[in-house]
Amino acid sequence: MVAAKPVSNSETGDDCYAVVGNPVSHSLSPQIHAQFATQVNQLIQYQAIEIAEDNFEQGLYDLQQQNFKGLNITVPFKRKAWELSDELSPRAHDAGAVNTLIFQEDGSIVGDNTDGIGLTRDLARNLRILMRQRKILILGAGGAVRGVLGPILAQGPRNLTIANRSLDKAEELAADFSGLGKIDVSAYRDLGSEHFDLIINGTAAGLSDEIPPVPDGVLGANSVCYDMMYKLDKATAFVDWALSRGAVDAHDGLGMLVEQAAESFYIWRGIRVDTAEVLGSLRQT
Repeated sequence: MVAAKPVSNSETGDDCYAVVGNPVSHSLSPQIHAQFATQVNQLIQYQAIEIAEDNFEQGLYDLQQQNFKGLNITVPFKRKAWELSDELSPRAHDAGAVNTLIFQEDGSIVGDNTDGIGLTRDLARNLRILMRQRKILILGAGGAVRGVLGPILAQGPRNLTIANRSLDKAEELAADFSGLGKIDVSAYRDLGSEHFDLIINGTAAGLSDEIPPVPDGVLGANSVCYDMMYKLDKATAFVDWALSRGAVDAHDGLGMLVEQAAESFYIWRGIRVDTAEVLGSLRQT
C-alpha cells in the first residue's frame, strides 16, 4: 500500500513522476527534479512515495493507473523493478537492476538504469578524472557495483579489480561482465601494497560510518578515491579515510546522484539539463 496519497497528473494537469522506495522520505530526488524542471521550463510534478516492501508490484501498477509517466526506483526495489519491466535497456539488462521506469502509452513498462552513466559522467565531466588506461579498484560486489560496472568498463581502464569480503560474489560479477572486459578479483586482505589510480567505494559501510577493510597500501602518490555514498553535512567516512591516508583527492557520490537523475530526466522529457547548477545549489544547503 502506498504510504501517502500521490498527486496524479489528472489532478494537476502536469505530468507526474516519483521516486519509489522504502524508506524514501530522505530522498533529494524531488528537490533535484524540481530544479531541473524550473531550469528548462517543464511543468511536472515529482514526489517521493514510500511503498510497503511486500506490496511493490501492486503499488507500481496503481501509480501506472494514476497516469504517472515514469518512476525512479531506489532500495529495496531495483531488482524487483527489473523483473517487472516488459522491456529493458541494454544497460539495465547488464546491471540486473532498474532505477528508471517509463510507462508507455500502450501500457508496457520500460526499465532503464542510469546509475552507471551517472557515476562515469560525474567522474569524467565534473571531476575531470580520467579512467581510460588507469588502474581502477572497486570495493564491494553488491547491487550498487553491478549497476556501474558496464559503464566503467566502457571507459577502457587498463586494469579493473573488484575487492570484496566474499570472493565468490566478486568472481560472479567478473564472470557476468567478462564479455565487456577483463576483471580481476581479490579479497580485501590479499590486496597487499599494489597501488591503484582510482579507488571507488561501492559498499554500504558508510551507512554506519565505517569503511571496508582495505589496506592503506592500495593508495599511491597520485591515487584518487570516490565514494558512491554522500553526506551533505560532512565528509563520508571513506572520504575522510582516503584523505588521511594520503590520497591526492577524494570525492563523495552527490554528483553521481545528480547525474543519474539528469539522465532519467532526459529519458522522460528529452531535454538535457545543466547539472553543475543543481549540484552547486545542493552543496550550499
